[in-house]
Amino acid sequence: MGKDAQYQRLAMRIFADFSGSIAIPAVAAAFLGKWLDARYGTSPKLIILCLLAAFALTAIIIVRKARHYSKAYNSLDKKL
Repeated sequence: MGKDAQYQRLAMRIFADFSGSIAIPAVAAAFLGKWLDARYGTSPKLIILCLLAAFALTAIIIVRKARHYSKAYNSLDKKL
């Protein structure tokens, strides 16, 4: 496998991983917040709270994954 192909595979893995890490918490928080607001009649307080929590969680996840993929990129760079 060529150098470019390995970089492209890593880039696609990063894209897929980061996309899921951003979308899944946001969608889950929106559904949970909407359900909680409907259940307790607190609209829009709980959906905002859930989305803020999802944003914080996403930020932590992205930083950790960025560090991981930085190491993966650097090790790939050293191998080739």
